[in-house]
Amino acid sequence: MQTLDSTTKLMENDMSNRNSDTPHPVAGGAALSRRLFLGAAGALAAAPIVEAGSTLAQEGGASTAASSGLGRRRLGLLEVSSIGIGVQNTSRTYQTTIPNRQEMIRIIRTAFENDVTFFDAAEAYGPHEVERILGEGVKPIRDRVAITSKFGWNIDLETGKRLPGLNSRPEHIKLAVEGILKRLQTDRIDLLYQHRVDPQVPIEDVAGAVDNLMKQGKVLHWGLSEMGLNTLRRAHAALPVAAVQSEYSMLWRGPEEAVIPLCEELGIGFVPWSPLGVGFLTGAIDERTRFAEGDIRGVESRFSPENLPGNLALVTLLRGWAERKQAAPGQIALAWLMAQKPWIVPIPGSTQMPHMLENIGAASVHFEPDEIKELNEAVAAIEIRGARLPDQVLVYSGVEAPQRS
Repeated sequence: MQTLDSTTKLMENDMSNRNSDTPHPVAGGAALSRRLFLGAAGALAAAPIVEAGSTLAQEGGASTAASSGLGRRRLGLLEVSSIGIGVQNTSRTYQTTIPNRQEMIRIIRTAFENDVTFFDAAEAYGPHEVERILGEGVKPIRDRVAITSKFGWNIDLETGKRLPGLNSRPEHIKLAVEGILKRLQTDRIDLLYQHRVDPQVPIEDVAGAVDNLMKQGKVLHWGLSEMGLNTLRRAHAALPVAAVQSEYSMLWRGPEEAVIPLCEELGIGFVPWSPLGVGFLTGAIDERTRFAEGDIRGVESRFSPENLPGNLALVTLLRGWAERKQAAPGQIALAWLMAQKPWIVPIPGSTQMPHMLENIGAASVHFEPDEIKELNEAVAAIEIRGARLPDQVLVYSGVEAPQRS
C-alpha cells in the first residue's frame, strides 16, 4: 500500500494534469511538427485580450479544420457548447511549469469569442488557483457562459492545502461551495460535481446538501465524476443528475462498457475528461518520449517504454484519418468522441492559443455513418497496453457510496 503522503503527491500531479494537450518538451520531433502545423494559428497569440462582444477572426493552418460555429448540446437540462474547455492546467502544466496568467485569461476569453460557452474547473486544481483564473477570465461574460467546479477532495478551505483522503460531508460541501463562489467571482455554479465518491458518506446525504444549495440558487445543476454505477443510480433517484465526468477517449474506452449505457438510460449527459489522452492523441508523444519528474504521464504504464511503441498504432490511425479529413489528429479524436453520442461534450484543455483553436475546430469535422463505423472498428481492433493511472490513483474511481444506516 502506498503511503498517504506519496498517494497525495500523485493525486496533486494528477489533478493538475488532466485534460491538457500541451506537448512535452522532450517528446521527440512530434511535438515540434505539431507546432509548425499550427504556425498560422499562432499569430493569434500576439493579439490583445478580447473583450466580450468583439469579433475575433478564426485563423488556422491550411490543412486544419476551422471552427465554423460549435453548435449546442445538452447535459441533462443544461445547454452548453458542443466542445468545452478544461482549464485545470492554467495554474500548472504537465511539466509543472507555471503558465502566464494573463495569457490563460486571454485563452479563456478567446475561446468564448469562438463560441465556447462551457468551462470546467475544480477546487482541487491548483488547489483553488484555477478557479481564481477562471473567475477572472469569465467575469466580463459571466451571464453568457456555463462554468463548473467540483468538491470532494479533502482540501483545507482556507489555505487550499491538500489533506489525506476525501470529504463530502454535507457541512463541508456547504463551506466548500462558499469558497468556490468567491474564487469564481460569481453567485452561482452552473454545474457542480462531486469529484470523487466519498466512501464514508451516503450519496443521498450528498444529494441533499446539493439540493439545499440549489434551493438557495447557488448551484443550478449537479453531476458526479468517476463514480460507481449503483451510486449513480442512487444519486439520480435522489436528485436528477445532469452530467457524469469521467476519463474517455480513443486511448481509454472503459466508459463504453457500462457508464455510457447507464447515462443513456437515465438521460444524463457525459463529459469526457482527458479527451485527447493527455496529449497522446495529438501526436505530441512518440517512442522517444521520456517525461520530466512530476509529470503524471511518467507513472502511467500505458506510456512506459515497453507499452508506448505498440500503443502508437492509435496515433498512426489518427494521422491517416486526419489526412482523409484534412484535419489534425487531435481534431479527429475529438470529433470521434462527439460522434458517439449527441450528449457527449469533451473538455480538452490547453495552455497554448493555437492548440485551443485547433481543439474547438474539431466541431467542423463530420463523419458519414459508414465512416464512423469504419473508424470505430479500427479503434476497437487496436489493443492498448498499460493502465491509464497508477493503482494508488485508480483506487478512487468506481467507488460506491455507503448505504444510509
